[in-house]
Formats: sequence, C-alpha cells, structure tokens
Amino acid sequence: MTTPHISVLIDTYNQERYIEQAIVSVLEQNYPAEDVEILVVDDGSTDRTPEIVGKFVPRVRYLRKENGGQVSAFNVSIPELHGRIVSFLDGDDWWAKEKLAAVAEAFERNPEIAAVGHGFYEVRDDEPPREMFVPAKTCRLDLTSVEAARLADAGLTLLGTSRLSVRREVLNRIGPLPHEVVFFDAPVFTLALALGGATILDRPLCYYRQHSQNLYAPIALDETTLRRRFERLGFLLSYIPPRLLALGVAPEVVNAFTMSPQIEFDRAKLQSGEAGRWPVFRTELLRFRALYGRRSVGYLLFECMVGACALLLPPRRFYQLLEWYGRNNLKRFRNILGNAEPRVSPAFFNDCQSPSAIFRQIELDETAGQ
Repeated sequence: MTTPHISVLIDTYNQERYIEQAIVSVLEQNYPAEDVEILVVDDGSTDRTPEIVGKFVPRVRYLRKENGGQVSAFNVSIPELHGRIVSFLDGDDWWAKEKLAAVAEAFERNPEIAAVGHGFYEVRDDEPPREMFVPAKTCRLDLTSVEAARLADAGLTLLGTSRLSVRREVLNRIGPLPHEVVFFDAPVFTLALALGGATILDRPLCYYRQHSQNLYAPIALDETTLRRRFERLGFLLSYIPPRLLALGVAPEVVNAFTMSPQIEFDRAKLQSGEAGRWPVFRTELLRFRALYGRRSVGYLLFECMVGACALLLPPRRFYQLLEWYGRNNLKRFRNILGNAEPRVSPAFFNDCQSPSAIFRQIELDETAGQ
C-alpha cells in the first residue's frame, strides 16, 4: 500500500460478539480502499477475538499486546500508523458507510482544524437504534474564548472515541498519554481543541452500542465502578488544565471549560458525607451559576429552596433527595415556579438528550476489563 490518507484504529478487548461488525463497517466504506489502512489493536483478549480478526488479514493489520488498558493500546498503536488522518473506532461500535468520506471532506474544507466529530445513534446491544444525538447544524468547537469553552464542554459527547478523527500531526504534538488517564479520547479531543479546534458534522455517522460489559449500562453502575470513575475524573482534572495552559489557552478559558466537571467532581466528594452542609451549599450555588444565566424570580425561589435543603439536610441525605428528584423527572414541577436560561442554548442540539460535559464522556466509551 502507498501512504494512506486515513488510518483507522480499532481498539478491542474481549469483544468477540461485535468486532466483526466493526471491521466490516470500515471495509464497506464508500471511500477508496487504497487510501485507507486499518489496524486492529487487541489489548490481550482471552476470547475468540484473535480468530475473528484473523479472517480479515492482510486487508486488516492485527496488533496483539498484553492487557494494559486503552491508553496503553493507544500509545503502542499510534507509531504504527501512516495516514495523515487517524479515525478511531471502538470494537463494539460501528460506522455508517459514508463516515470516512464525510470526515475526509471536512478536513479538506477546513485545513486549519485539528479534529472532526459528528452525531451518532445510540443502540442497546443488538436492538435497533434507540436515539439520535446530533448537532442542529455543522459547527465549530474550540477554546478561543470563555463562551466557546462553555459550548465545547456541552458538545464533546460528539467527539467520543468512535466519533473522533484527528490529524496525525496533532497526535504527534499530543504525544504518549500517561496510563492514569485510562481512556484516551477525553485528553486527545480536549488537546485537539487547543491545537486548531474541531468541526462537528450534523450527521449521525456512528452507532454507539450499550451492552452488559459497557460501563455506561445501568448494570455496571455499582460502587466500585463509581469509585473508578471518580478517581479517573480527579486525574483528568489534574492533568488537562496544565497541558491546556502550556498550549497557550487563556486561564479564564481553561476555568470555564473545566468548571462543569470540577463541580461534578466536588459533588461526588461531598456525596461521601466527609464534608459538612456549608460546602454542599456553596457547590450547589456555584453549579446554578455555571449552568444558567438569566433566571426568573420563580427560579431564584427554587434555588433558595435547594440551598435551604443543602443547609438543613446531611450531605448524603441531600444528594439522595437530588437523585430521587432527577429519577422521577420532577423538573416539570419546577418549571411551574419559573425558568432559567441555560448558558449553552439547547438549540445547539437536535433530537438529543441533555449533552454530557467533557469528562463525563468517560461514561460513554468505557469497556469492562481494560
């Protein structure tokens, strides 16, 4: 093969049920095969994954390594790739046929951008797609201002692993990632935003699969899983800001970009009950101010009621109450009191659930065993 235009990196671990569909979805792209190289990196699978991938060799290159996690697979694989663009795909997801053509066109039209993302369908195991997450229009995400940082934080679900393509030269600048990161997508797309920004296509070009081994599925949300997430979030909050500052992102922009995950991290600590009522009150007040701009008198009254509960109830009981409130969708009653204007307009999204912030992306693409 001559030097390919696009390298496709498929990471997998014990995904014998899904890996063939992932590979076939790349082979069936309506993009010239001679311009694509495909590398499957197997992070030490103990199931039939090697046998299944072997059926596609030599069209697909197969790299097997000892189990060490997704970041370990990323660090080993990137030096093996030759394309000017690298597109990532988890072994349990798959792509629409026009994915690579759309991504290549976006990079060509926008020579200054570092990355491309797009909408996706959410699929429960082998069922038909359940929901579509897609921006209302093709847009740009970057870290050029405080307002842009807030928008980026809201939209980064659309840059998760199987939606993410990055210029190779940008990956070279990012370099190897520390193993404590565990999953590579959040630091890669975050640093890409500082190195040129990203175009987000208003097309659902990926099928993201939820299943029993995926940590986003409810079955996996046990105490151990939540603790691991908490630890990873803490490391990301210590790792990402200094790197963004080193790349020239203004401190106020970094603060705006990381405010949402920092608040969620603080809330997670407070739920343990180790702190008192006053830190809970301050954190909840900060969260309201971070999420909303103009607020009606009725909504301010609602905030006062939440603040009163934070001061009156023990932290554990307060957050149990908030969880019950969210689980039963009681915000419809809150709207009777008044409304607040989100700092990031919901109009940015089309046919979406509430968008996830950057570091909550770890809930989407984690796979058990890595």
